[in-house]
Amino acid sequence: MDLSDLQIFRTVVEAGGITAAANRLHRVQSNVTARIQKLEEDLGTPLFTRAGKRLQITPAGRTLLDYAHRLLALADEARAALQQNAAPRGLLRLGTMESTAGVRLPGPLSEYHRRYPDVRVELHTGSPRDLIARIFANDSDAALVAEPVSDGRLETRAVFDEELVLVTAHDHPVVRKPADLREGSILAFHPGCPHRERLERWFGQGGREVARTVELASYHVMLGCVAAGMGVALMPRSVLAGFVGRDRLREHKLAPPFQRAKTLLVWRRDQPQAKVAALVAILTRGGKPTGKDRHPRA
Repeated sequence: MDLSDLQIFRTVVEAGGITAAANRLHRVQSNVTARIQKLEEDLGTPLFTRAGKRLQITPAGRTLLDYAHRLLALADEARAALQQNAAPRGLLRLGTMESTAGVRLPGPLSEYHRRYPDVRVELHTGSPRDLIARIFANDSDAALVAEPVSDGRLETRAVFDEELVLVTAHDHPVVRKPADLREGSILAFHPGCPHRERLERWFGQGGREVARTVELASYHVMLGCVAAGMGVALMPRSVLAGFVGRDRLREHKLAPPFQRAKTLLVWRRDQPQAKVAALVAILTRGGKPTGKDRHPRA
């Protein structure tokens, strides 16, 4: 068993079959099939069950897949340690919250692309819970999530400090506590959204129940509904700046601990990567990664 065998095996799993893996690896199908068969012979156990042209990974294959991820990542780390001046390259799979993607990332990602043109960034959004799950499933290299993050398997770096505001329609009186609201409907993303959870806690600590939660998929739709008087929303103040109907909204400052939230960049502790280190450098100080930054520790 060598690293190239593990790379072929992992690609077959990720691609969902021999043909797709062969295309991705730029190999002929017979070569990929032979390498998988040899790996199974060396290990003495089947890694896939075959039903016609479809492959399904076996329990033994899933065990090997976890080791393959770790061994290949370790090989990448060793390669990077021996090539301190090598520029990052390859695919950076980055998860982020909706608000961070729309407001905070355009500038840093533009700078990242300018500095590291050999890295292709693949961006996806979701709740912090889902984004972290994708990291552990090896579907993401890093993610931008709201604090707190306490999982010891993750490295973390604070990159943004957001001011959160409660947003109502423009004609709503000043709100300092939940009792000041005309009615108790909230507009929010799906369960797991940190701002939704924070708003629900604010209601709870103020002794008021949320009357209704309207789940929406974007901040622009959410703000439009707030302006129409359908409810209130909690979000980073930076999100309001680019909203066309800003004059139809009113923002209200909340007391601690609800008024601020840090956004963290997180990645797996056992899989340091030069691509992630380069992003850390840009997000935190705009400089080039030092030797320490190449495999940063929180």
